[in-house]
Amino acid sequence: MEEREGEVRWDGLCSRDAAARDAALDTIGQTVLRRAESIAFGAAADGLPVPAARDGLGEALARLLMLSKRCPFPDVREKSEAILSGVQELGIRIPRPLGHGPSRFIPEKETIQVGKEDATMHTLFAESFATLGRLDNVTLVMVFHPQYLESFLKTQHYLLQMDGPLPLHYRHYIGIMAAARHQCSYLVNLHVNDFLHVGGDPKWLNGLENAPQKLQNLGELNKMLAHRPWLITKEHIEQLLKTEENSWSLAELIHAVVLLTHYHSLASFTFGCGISPEIDCEGGHTFRPPSVSNYCICDITNGYHGVDEIHASPAGSTPVSSTESVCEVEALMEKMKQLQECRDEEEASQEEMATRFEREKRESMFVCSSEDEESAATRDVSRHFEDTSYGYKDFSRHGMHVPTFRVQDYSWEDHGYSLVNRLYPDVGQLLDEKFHIAYNLTYNTMAMHKDVDTSMLRRAIWNYIHCMFGIRYDDYDYGEINQLLDRSFKVYIKTVVCTPEKTTKRMYDSFWRQFEHSEKVHVNLLLVEARMQAELLYALRAITRYMT
Repeated sequence: MEEREGEVRWDGLCSRDAAARDAALDTIGQTVLRRAESIAFGAAADGLPVPAARDGLGEALARLLMLSKRCPFPDVREKSEAILSGVQELGIRIPRPLGHGPSRFIPEKETIQVGKEDATMHTLFAESFATLGRLDNVTLVMVFHPQYLESFLKTQHYLLQMDGPLPLHYRHYIGIMAAARHQCSYLVNLHVNDFLHVGGDPKWLNGLENAPQKLQNLGELNKMLAHRPWLITKEHIEQLLKTEENSWSLAELIHAVVLLTHYHSLASFTFGCGISPEIDCEGGHTFRPPSVSNYCICDITNGYHGVDEIHASPAGSTPVSSTESVCEVEALMEKMKQLQECRDEEEASQEEMATRFEREKRESMFVCSSEDEESAATRDVSRHFEDTSYGYKDFSRHGMHVPTFRVQDYSWEDHGYSLVNRLYPDVGQLLDEKFHIAYNLTYNTMAMHKDVDTSMLRRAIWNYIHCMFGIRYDDYDYGEINQLLDRSFKVYIKTVVCTPEKTTKRMYDSFWRQFEHSEKVHVNLLLVEARMQAELLYALRAITRYMT
């Protein structure tokens, strides 16, 4: 990209070499302070009060604020603070962060504090910072589970930055399109910045109709994958592959499908864990001083939910005693024990197993929150996709019938994995590793209990999500789901997976009330990967049918 005179250049901060970071920050400090002096002295010469930061200075100060709070390298944190202090001494107001930590649902004191992480986590943080140019809030919440985070970051880095069929700016634009389907301003903002950084045309950001026709053609697949993947057919694939000069190659389409499913699922994680806006993005900082009561309306303008959710306890919620919550955990463990004993004693017939699946699939239609309401997309996000009225619909409603997708006929392990690996080498392996880590991840704990086998519970969560998508495992007894997942948990799962933008803190708080936040984040990892795999299965099956 063309560099403008006086532009702040941040690239050198991503270096793993301390001397290179130091030199880059010296240059940044000189540029920022020179611009601040110009503004301050210009105002003084005209006899005016010092104005707020302008001419891009505000953006630079917000970035420095983020570095002072979120950089894994102590030298960068300290120097960033020093630069901000220098600007403040000139009389220019510096920004302060809004919110409290990386998640609105998890108290900051219960998350990993930057600068207090252990050696393993520091390595992950440094890798993330070097790759992304920031230590984002998603990373700071996912790091509850370092093994998964490492696999996630490796996969995302490969999809966005390594050699592949699609050019870099296409990759970020597809990320924007995917995140926008769920009105996820958090991810949209991050990828708008990345899109521009790799040379993307700013005009494309005015709306999908300003992007190349090739990307516009992806809009239909994007909305079906996000909301109704069971409707995807080989004809949809054929339309994309045979549109003359705007056609996609098979390899490009696989890359695009993986990106779309990755960002639909990441939007689920973002809303499911209440991820806060990044400090340097819109809604993450303010230049206004704190009010006397330390409350200001700008504090809650963060692109997510209203005042009551961020500052107040859930309205109408019933306080739950610790004894009641402990009983809840004990009851769940007792059910797991009983189910295991029943498994050992007798096995249901195939007919009965099929009936239980159909019953669970049908019942999943009626799982909805009492808070369920239509969410209007904000204009800034909705312009990135077409047909804003198109959303999730239960596939069995209104008498519409979609055949059950039997994993025995088309599975990730036997079919999807090899197709992805053949057309986009190494990505099948990376996805497979990530699926397995999420599915098998366990610390053998449940709330305050240790040495617990949680495999039955993890399988119930995974299979319930796939059941909502019509996907059936012949060897699984779907009767277990109603035994293990109560209504509040089902509401949370369905909302996060199908309409994540409607997730509330009340929903997050209402399930597994005695469990640790790390365990609730673990649940979200299962939701992310089960959802991604479900979308991929429908898309890859359609591609396979087109090819055969």
